[in-house]
Amino acid sequence: MFQSRYALLRMFDLPEDGEVYIERNDDVEFVEVDGSITLGSLKHKAAGDRLSDLSVDFWKSVRVWVAHYKKSGRVASTARFILYSTASVSSGSFLELFVGSGGSAEQRATRAEAARSTSTAKEIAKVNDDLADLSEFEARDFYSRITISASTLRIDDIPGLIDQRLRATRKEDRAALFSRLEGWWTDLVIRVLTGKAGPSIKVQDVTDKLVVLSDQFKADNLPIDFRGKKPEDINVSTDKRMFVAQLRALKLSEERIQHAIIDYYRAYEQRSLWARERLVIASELEDYEDLLIEEWDRHKAILCEKISETSHEDACLAAGNALYLWALENTAHLRIRERVTEPYVVRGAFQMLANDRPEPRVYWHPRFLRSLAAILGTAA
Repeated sequence: MFQSRYALLRMFDLPEDGEVYIERNDDVEFVEVDGSITLGSLKHKAAGDRLSDLSVDFWKSVRVWVAHYKKSGRVASTARFILYSTASVSSGSFLELFVGSGGSAEQRATRAEAARSTSTAKEIAKVNDDLADLSEFEARDFYSRITISASTLRIDDIPGLIDQRLRATRKEDRAALFSRLEGWWTDLVIRVLTGKAGPSIKVQDVTDKLVVLSDQFKADNLPIDFRGKKPEDINVSTDKRMFVAQLRALKLSEERIQHAIIDYYRAYEQRSLWARERLVIASELEDYEDLLIEEWDRHKAILCEKISETSHEDACLAAGNALYLWALENTAHLRIRERVTEPYVVRGAFQMLANDRPEPRVYWHPRFLRSLAAILGTAA
């Protein structure tokens, strides 16, 4: 999680034509358009931890880096290496030479060799083997490429820094925007790691996604989060909700009722999320529902104008089905905001209005209210 979140943060700082690899040659690998690369090892440590001369985190990273250094041409390599660690460097440790501008390449190589020579640990012995075939010049060149970014951001600090990079979006909307950006990013990283995407992630991809997401937070728009989502269990035959009973009264097929249940689910969850994130206020939702009810009432008056007490059930069914079809297919212009065009928003809103108790605010079958008690076992 730390690696993924940190990589997302770095995407805001890289040139737009760059790209990042996750867990290819290291935890993260940043590649610029000229082919130069930076291998990053990321270590999230307990608060108060320190890096010392023989810290395993440093030397394990050295093993990864020297392997890449050799296979990428040694002194001809374009690679640089960074250890990002939330730990600080112990005072007096030779690792201080790798922080900031640090010491010279010769100082680094000399002090590193001296530190390794004092250890009998198996891990250090492996490092010695890996470094053994480097010439003195190559060793100095290799160590000159290493930087330690100590006391780096902790995982819960990163959202705040990304927030500062989202200033084109209203401050009160940035947490919701970050949540969606990180959700998309995490899904993308998983797809890359499982071979379903990638192998790299372009900085431009992040830029493009951020543009799309940011646009959803404009004053005339709202984010859409439940497209393609479905409730876990749909059982039309046992569903006792009011809006389902209404559709049974129209004698709709099970498939069409399933579609209605999905629309209801998406709209309900979406509106709940908008409300939690304070993207809409109660009065805006109320005004939208009033608009839908008024339009429904106008079309009901037209389609049911010839329905009377003596009308045959077939005529009632025809009128009710026509009214329901209007709600599904001819209401796309009834938007909560001008650019919110996702079909489930309005379709699901009608299902929610048809689900109100004790009496639905919209209904389809002209005689549904009369038969409400019998259908639901409740007082109309």
